[in-house]
Amino acid sequence: MANRILVDVEESCPVPPWIENVEPFLQKLFALCAYDGEECSVFFCSDAYIQNLNREYRNIDEATDVLSFESGDSYKDEDGNTWLSIGDIAISLDMLPKNAAYFEVPEDEELKRLLVHGVLHLHGYDHGEEHVQKDVEPQCEMLKKQKLLLAALAGEEVKPK
Repeated sequence: MANRILVDVEESCPVPPWIENVEPFLQKLFALCAYDGEECSVFFCSDAYIQNLNREYRNIDEATDVLSFESGDSYKDEDGNTWLSIGDIAISLDMLPKNAAYFEVPEDEELKRLLVHGVLHLHGYDHGEEHVQKDVEPQCEMLKKQKLLLAALAGEEVKPK
């Protein structure tokens, strides 16, 4: 079976021209990780929107780059296929260029990092207090796996130059 990946953009945000590249990139990531029969959604939004989510669900009243909301529910579709809904990812379109500037990388590379990061969280990975930092080698399992996956997907583009 394959995976279902639903991609949407907050109504008040302009739809990025690269939005149609997100689902194929995530299909490659899921295949690389041997994830099959899963469904997730990715929602691109503004800093204000993600700040509201962060405040409501994490009691942190500030914008962030990516949030993941695990689900773990399964359901059968109209064809009788069983899908595991792993959850939802929210990514701030406002934070994307800020992060890329901080890390001194193209926005495509940062977008891929946020997508991989969100998917790993949906699969139970956690990095505790450790966060990705410029020029700092990751120590925890999640961030090491993220680095390996990004290296394996280095040739894939989501946001063309």
